[in-house]
Amino acid sequence: MSTHKKLAAGMAGFASMLWLGLTAAVAANQRRLVFNPTVEREVLHPRSSGHRTRPVVLRAKDGTRLSGWLMTPSMPGQRPAVIYFGGRSEEVSWVARDAGRLFPGMVVLAVNYRGYGESHGDPAEAHVIDDACMLFDWMAAHHHVDPRRIAVVGRSLGSGVAVQVAKERPAHSVVLITPYDSILALAKRKFRAMPIEYMLRHRFESIKYAPTLNVPTFVLRAASDDVVPHSHTDQLVAKLANLMGDETVPDSDHLNIPYLEDTQGRIARFLTAQFARPLASASAAAPISAPISMPLAAPIPAPAAAIVVAPATALPAAAAAATEPALPLAEH
Repeated sequence: MSTHKKLAAGMAGFASMLWLGLTAAVAANQRRLVFNPTVEREVLHPRSSGHRTRPVVLRAKDGTRLSGWLMTPSMPGQRPAVIYFGGRSEEVSWVARDAGRLFPGMVVLAVNYRGYGESHGDPAEAHVIDDACMLFDWMAAHHHVDPRRIAVVGRSLGSGVAVQVAKERPAHSVVLITPYDSILALAKRKFRAMPIEYMLRHRFESIKYAPTLNVPTFVLRAASDDVVPHSHTDQLVAKLANLMGDETVPDSDHLNIPYLEDTQGRIARFLTAQFARPLASASAAAPISAPISMPLAAPIPAPAAAIVVAPATALPAAAAAATEPALPLAEH
């Protein structure tokens, strides 16, 4: 064999070994690629100006401790409710700080995924979805909540959680912030030369479940999004069964979009309008400026699964916003 052929064969062998090594590394570290747990609180003392704010600890089916915040309006009676699911690197204490603007007059539950904040365990798609469904069931049984009016809100990675919860549980409405078609599709875009479809376990294939979502769904996009390209959101939107709105927030990007007053106002108006509609026609189009007005259902006792670790008191709003942790799906 000539020197040239030997050199070419050696380079091909080296390239093959490098490709195999990179493939093995991606396969071994895929949990880190999809999840990036943030332990430190984004807001040290999260308090909502419009709610009584309580830290809560709940137990997953396997006993894992999940920590977060429950916010209840001061007015009596059962209220509509919202469950929030965060992004890849997001610790959700900031939701308690901003809940007064985002979710006025609504009961709000924001719980960190496993491994995030003060929640125990390691995140995985199967665990995250099971835990999220448990949170929905817990909210539906809470005495402050109208179980017929529970919305799910998901941001970035959490949009995939919200879609699957809405498939498994009777969600009243859905809000998706910078959503994607699937983590698998995003990963294939990033790792074009690798057989990612054979390696990735945490796929969050929202596009597969979108046609089954018959409840009102509202999509918010960032004006500049280098994490979830609009083409991936387009694929999802085309499949949603009951799309009520697909809006782009001016001057927003993937990181700052949930903190903007414009974003928060759009979400508040959409949910307020949807919760105000009679249940029989909740899936019909509604003016986003409609006020909240709903009948009250009979109280349901709260389940024993929750451990409230602080008394419920009306608390002032936190003074300053914290910087959001990065959650680039491009780095998943």
